Amino acid sequence: MGDEAGEWPALPYAEWRDTRDTLHMYTQVIGKLRLALSPFEPGWANVPLYVTARGLTTSPMPFGLRTFDAEIDLHDSVVVLRTGDGQIERRPLGGAVADFYRDVMDALRRMGIDVSISVTPSEVPDPIPFPDDRTHATYDPAHAQRFHRVLSLVDLVLKEHRARFRGRTTPVHFFWGTFDLAMTRYSGQRAEPLPGDNVITHFSSDAEEVCSGWWPGDHRLAAPSFFCYGYPAPPDIDTVRLQPHEAAWNPDAGEFLFAYDAAIAAPDPRRAISEFLATSYDGIARLMGWRNDLTEVTAPGQRSTDHAQGRST
Repeated sequence: MGDEAGEWPALPYAEWRDTRDTLHMYTQVIGKLRLALSPFEPGWANVPLYVTARGLTTSPMPFGLRTFDAEIDLHDSVVVLRTGDGQIERRPLGGAVADFYRDVMDALRRMGIDVSISVTPSEVPDPIPFPDDRTHATYDPAHAQRFHRVLSLVDLVLKEHRARFRGRTTPVHFFWGTFDLAMTRYSGQRAEPLPGDNVITHFSSDAEEVCSGWWPGDHRLAAPSFFCYGYPAPPDIDTVRLQPHEAAWNPDAGEFLFAYDAAIAAPDPRRAISEFLATSYDGIARLMGWRNDLTEVTAPGQRSTDHAQGRST
C-alpha cells in the first residue's frame, strides 16, 4: 500500500487529554440528539456519529416530518446545525460544556426543534450533568484537528476491512459514549446478552459479533490503540496468532490490542493495521466456528482466487 509513516501523526494522550475530555463531552451532547430522535437499531446503530472531511456528523435525524443534522467541524472549530428546509445555526467550539449544551439547545429551539435529551454523560466515570459541567472547558483547535486527521486515516482502513466481508456489518461509526471508531461483523447467530442491568451492554451483546476499531486512550489505557474482540469470547482466544508481532491479547481489557504508536512506527502503517484487523478477525472467527466464505469477496475485475490475498493486506 506504500504509506509513509510520517503521514500518520502522533497523538500522545497526555498532551491533549484536557481537550480530548472536553471534546468527548461535546460529542455526547450532539450524539444524544441521535439517541433521542432516531429509531432504535440493533447494536445501538442508531446513535453513533460518522467521520466527515471536516469532523463528525450525526447524519440526518427526524423531527416530526422535518429533518436536521449536526456536524462538529474540527477545522473551523464550530458546530453547524442544519435543517432540511434551509435553516442553519452555528456555535463555535470552546468553553465550558455547560455553556456549549445551553447554546446548542437554544439554537435548536430557534430552528423550531424542541427536543429533550438525557443530560447525564454515558459510559464515563463520575459523570457531570451537562448543565453543571464547568470542569471540562479546555479546547485546543490544533489538538482537535490532529485527532481528526487520525480519525480520517483510521476510518479509511476500517472501511477497507469492512468491505472484505460478505455478511452483515455495521458502518464504520464513532461511538460518543466510549469515544472510539469501530465497526462490527456479525455471523447471523443470536447470543445471550451480557448479564446485569446495563441497558447499553444488554442491547449490544445479543448477537455473535467480532468488533474492530480504534480509540485515542482514556483513564484506563492512557495511549491510543487499535482493538478487536469477539462476543461471546471463545475459549483459548489468547492462543490466536496475530500480525504484526507487536499486537497481543490483553486479558485486562478482554481484547486484542495493537498500540497506535507501534502501528505508525511500522514501515507501512496502513498494511500493519490491515494485518492486525485481518488476523485478529480470522483467529476469532475460526474459534467461533464462523463460515470461511464470509470473507471470500471478489471485486469487479478481480480473479476469484485473489480474495484470500485481500484478507491480510
